Amino acid sequence: MAVARFGRQVKRPGGFCIKMTAVAILGLCFIFVWSMFSSSSSSVTTRIESFDNIGSPPGSRNTRVNIPGTQSSIKGEDEKKFNGSVTLSAHEHKSEKDQKEVANVKKGKGKKKLPEKVTKLKHGSEESESEDSEKEKEDEDEEREVVDGKEEALNDEGEVNGEETGGDGAFIVSLDQESEEKLEDDGGESEERGKKRYKIKGPLFDPKAHYHWKLCSTRSKHNYIPCIDMEITTGRLQYRHTERSCPRTEPMCLVPLPRDGYGSPVPWPDSKVKVLYKNVQHPKLAAFIKEHSWVMESGEYLTFPQNQSELRGGILHYLESIEEMVPDIEWGKNIRVVLDIGCTDSAFGASLLDKDVLALTLGLKDDLVDLAQVAIERGFPALVSPFGNRRLPFPSGVFDAIHCGGCTIPWHSNGGKHLLEMNRILRPGGYFVLSTKHDSFEDEEVMSKLAASICWNILAHKTDEVSDVGVKIYQKPDSNDIYELRRKKYPPLCKENDNPDAAWYVPVKTCLHAIPSAIEQHGTEWPEEWPKRLERYPDWLSDKDKLVADTKHWKAIVEKSYLTGLGIDWSNIRNVMDMKAIYGGFAAALSQQKVWVMNVVPVHTPDTLPFIFERGLVGTYHDWCESFGTYPRSYDLLHVDHLFSRLKNRCKQPVSIVVEMDRLLRPGGWTIIREKVEILEPLEGILKSLHWEIRMTYAQGKEGILCAQKTMWRP
Repeated sequence: MAVARFGRQVKRPGGFCIKMTAVAILGLCFIFVWSMFSSSSSSVTTRIESFDNIGSPPGSRNTRVNIPGTQSSIKGEDEKKFNGSVTLSAHEHKSEKDQKEVANVKKGKGKKKLPEKVTKLKHGSEESESEDSEKEKEDEDEEREVVDGKEEALNDEGEVNGEETGGDGAFIVSLDQESEEKLEDDGGESEERGKKRYKIKGPLFDPKAHYHWKLCSTRSKHNYIPCIDMEITTGRLQYRHTERSCPRTEPMCLVPLPRDGYGSPVPWPDSKVKVLYKNVQHPKLAAFIKEHSWVMESGEYLTFPQNQSELRGGILHYLESIEEMVPDIEWGKNIRVVLDIGCTDSAFGASLLDKDVLALTLGLKDDLVDLAQVAIERGFPALVSPFGNRRLPFPSGVFDAIHCGGCTIPWHSNGGKHLLEMNRILRPGGYFVLSTKHDSFEDEEVMSKLAASICWNILAHKTDEVSDVGVKIYQKPDSNDIYELRRKKYPPLCKENDNPDAAWYVPVKTCLHAIPSAIEQHGTEWPEEWPKRLERYPDWLSDKDKLVADTKHWKAIVEKSYLTGLGIDWSNIRNVMDMKAIYGGFAAALSQQKVWVMNVVPVHTPDTLPFIFERGLVGTYHDWCESFGTYPRSYDLLHVDHLFSRLKNRCKQPVSIVVEMDRLLRPGGWTIIREKVEILEPLEGILKSLHWEIRMTYAQGKEGILCAQKTMWRP
């Protein structure tokens, strides 16, 4: 009624003032409503700005969140995928707990300051860590593609862990559909896409935690390799994955010792000719020994007669015949880094080692007589990996030569993808040596067609009268001109955006990568002869000053501290792993010692592995949130330089890295850990719970070093 009366008054001649009053009232109402909505928006902005109080791990790219006006920039920080998990859209199913966590974060309820000592981490990194961070920004494209490849492969196989929560105090923020579309359309500029991070609030290791260990109860027992011995049991049938496949949760159990106990490994160089049999017990090893002459059982030892191999006439005659067939192959000079496919006879790598050639044996876990463990026990570089539909964990164009001596790989199957993978990792102008016994005419013809399709040149083909082995030596082209001369452009050249160095969980593609031609690309020139290449820095390196500084830094530390000041008997050290190699400076500093070093470049760090190979060293990509591809008790020493602090927001259970170190290290083996003091203190407690002996701890300011030795203890 009041509104009707007010309308009649407006129609009267003197109602102009009433009209103006009505307009003013409506305007005030609009301002009031607008202020109510805008205040809630501003409060959200205030809450988001408070996230600056959360400390980032050392070397983290995003130490601060930029707020102005972009919602996607806020969510991008939490968008990293972890270990195969998938960023959920608003329309996908989430658990009730996940929905509450996401809602709390969006409303600002989830904000809590980390303890002061954790927040200070982002200010206390070493000079080397700051250099890593700068280099990481330069190489962020390479890093993203490696990680994205893993996500794509896992999604295709349906092996993704559907859990969204990251354990106690951890949470993941999911993107809404609009933000996902914006990130997909950013042209690949967003470094956060394709990764998921675990927000660990508080210390990396809980100082109040108590650990109760148990032995792993797996079918592989003392030879357990978690990401390779992943088995699915259906009734009475057991299936073994043909690709790398890790458990959904990181193993938190300890691998038992061999059934008959474990003895101290035979020191180098005696281990070249004998090893303790009980240390390498294998279900079918006894039957294998009876059928082959190059390995014999002699009391408690396995012995390896000198110059004995699968080949008649001996391995030395075999190597000499290869040099005679292609004189440009000079073992130990222009040929330094070799990949030996298939581990059946480690005599090849053993003999090349005497010629200053570092031969990395790739043990294919596709049968039960994988002798990679025997090669590692003897002190030779070896890596265990399936070779199916995914790329091997190496960058492109890094091996001087690849050898396949009697390996059972069907090169002609699956569109020749295996041979294309060899083409990817072989250096331009590098050699592929294929030796077979009694090869069928059909297989030989197919192999010749495949080699011609990728423009490999057959340099020599000969059947040795002594060994009765047919040897073919192919050479990869060193320029792109020959690719254009092909009549059939199949396989085609890979797309320009296909990163040839991306190798972690990346499927093998049926295409040829172009030969590098620009001066800033690695692989354009053949390296210097060994040992000059160890100290030469190629033109494609962008910042040689950092590399020079890194080399001097580790040379000083190794000579003044590691070799004399830690109490390590280096005569018992042969197999060494650098769990976070940067430029290979640590391995280069040990080049005069009788050791070999596996340089591991984590997939979340800058891709420096091509340069490590360029120096004449060997290494691999790896994600330390997963188990490494080798047998238990493989290494005598593990070197860990600021690895844990870089994995704080990446691994669901950081303690599992320590469990993996226990699996990798031999009883009596050593570890040298350089880290933040706040990480070393609880880490020391974890090692003590494993009954490791702490040999030395030292701290200066916020940085420290810990040296520990593993014992024989098992729960």
